[in-house]
Amino acid sequence: MTADQSPSEQRRQGLKKMSEVYGFDLPNLAGDPFFEVTVDHLFADIWNRPGLSLRDRRLLLLGAITAQGHSEIAEIQVGAALRNGELDADQLREIAVFLAHYVGWPAATKLDGVIRKTLAKDKKK
Repeated sequence: MTADQSPSEQRRQGLKKMSEVYGFDLPNLAGDPFFEVTVDHLFADIWNRPGLSLRDRRLLLLGAITAQGHSEIAEIQVGAALRNGELDADQLREIAVFLAHYVGWPAATKLDGVIRKTLAKDKKK
């Protein structure tokens, strides 16, 4: 939160950025401490810092969650990247190939599976 920003403005800004990142509106779960820290700090402050685009942050996040084996989070991020037009199908596939060489084949295989699943769902729409 900046010095001239009220807590309610910080929450509004965090919810706005979360919606931008995920490509859909999320409810304000006021009173939930984990949600509040996520919105008020991660999205209002960290995702709004200058220097990196939303796409840059998405690429970094995909690399980090792939390295950690979090395919359930990768599914959310891959879908959001497609909805937001940050990455297309070919770029997502290339990310899996690239990451295989840095984070290992098993982790990248999970990401590739998530990408394939998400692209298949997208085609059905």
